[in-house]
Amino acid sequence: MPNTPKVALLIETSRSYGRSLLRGIVRYSRLHGPWSFYMTPGDFEQALPKMEQWGGTGIIARIETPSLGKAILATRLPVVALDLAEHELSESNPLSQLCEMSSDSYNASRLAAQHLLEKGFRTYAFVGKPERVWSNRRRDSFVEHIEKAGFRCFVYDPPRRIKDRDWGREQSILAEWLKGLPHPVGLMACNDERGREVLEACREAKVRVPEDIAVIGVDNDTLICELSDPPMSSIAMNADRGGFEAAALLDQMMAGKIKQAQRIVVEPLHVVTRRSTNIVALSDPEVAAAVQLIHTNASQPLRVSDVVDSLGISRRSLEIRFRRTIGRSMNEEIQLAHLERAQRLLMETDMPLPKVAEEAGFNSASYLTVVFQKRYGMPPAKYRTYVRNR
Repeated sequence: MPNTPKVALLIETSRSYGRSLLRGIVRYSRLHGPWSFYMTPGDFEQALPKMEQWGGTGIIARIETPSLGKAILATRLPVVALDLAEHELSESNPLSQLCEMSSDSYNASRLAAQHLLEKGFRTYAFVGKPERVWSNRRRDSFVEHIEKAGFRCFVYDPPRRIKDRDWGREQSILAEWLKGLPHPVGLMACNDERGREVLEACREAKVRVPEDIAVIGVDNDTLICELSDPPMSSIAMNADRGGFEAAALLDQMMAGKIKQAQRIVVEPLHVVTRRSTNIVALSDPEVAAAVQLIHTNASQPLRVSDVVDSLGISRRSLEIRFRRTIGRSMNEEIQLAHLERAQRLLMETDMPLPKVAEEAGFNSASYLTVVFQKRYGMPPAKYRTYVRNR
């Protein structure tokens, strides 16, 4: 009978992203194991077990310190490392020989930027944790996408003194920085935990969310996002799938089937919109009101005449100003709102297609299929299967 693989998991359990990775790893071990695990609950910094006594056969680890990196290399075991920094990936660094899994920070920030840009902000900001490589990658990507769209992005520079980085002291520093931004502003936080801190600082600064600052995080940690005040929008990451793929890769390495370094990327899935970004920041207040009305009523059949009647203004005037401000017609915006709702229902529910069409404001499932195929390149049923498989 073959020996049970013993795998050390040096992954933070204090955050949703780490817990999702662990769920994917456990799911793989149940299907293809069993495996025996070493794990210590806690934050980013972890420690190896005494490998000689424990008899480990593989490691999946976030390498937080040079000493941990040396200890892991010294085991000469198959390893999947998490989010290595650029200098660790350089050919001169021995860690570059390890297999690695990283989050797709570029596209996570692209989704966040796209979400905020669609709200019509003219000013943007980013709050991160410069000591984290994934935070810096998200910062650089967010700034790139915002500047490419023709806008300025302010980046928060955390206190240089270590004692000021304690949240009890930093909160007031961040609050002053947020108060000094030109409002309204669309802000991305590097993750949900940092986003929650931004919301706390906004409250101290008496800055309204989302009216003055709209905040979006990353990881979609449901507990943090829903308990935040107001509930916080976030980018959902496919971390469970990433953990499963990391375990599969490690399994092949432990079996001697893979000897060369390989890379796994944890993809962003979609924006989960909550009240912290439920705002339209447009220079034309009546166009902003029209956009808000359209998206608030995305579950209902809606016509341009319904929007015009609700606002009580000239249809021609509104249509001209709408296209000038938004860059598309009101009818296109209505269809986009319906399609986005249908997309969310397909991803997050098991509703049959006719019910999805009804709940997304379409007259029929056949019409939904036609316009969905045109926008997303595949029919709704195929899209649902594609997303579930991812």
